[in-house]
Amino acid sequence: MKIRAADKSELMEISTIERKGNDLVLKGKVYGAMPMTAVLTPEEAKKFTKLLSFKLVLFLLTMPFRKSKDAQ
Repeated sequence: MKIRAADKSELMEISTIERKGNDLVLKGKVYGAMPMTAVLTPEEAKKFTKLLSFKLVLFLLTMPFRKSKDAQ
């Protein structure tokens, strides 16, 4: 999975997501070169849910079934 900036440049490529205890561990490369491991704790996940609105939750649920504007 790739995360891109607004200008479509690659910021991070996530290669694995795994559980370690109560944390979510994401492993990948930043800017295509520098290896990185990121940890999402339950406290940070709770903060994330506070950023979501009902409309955004519906969008996230349907996102895997949508096509990118570039993929036409």
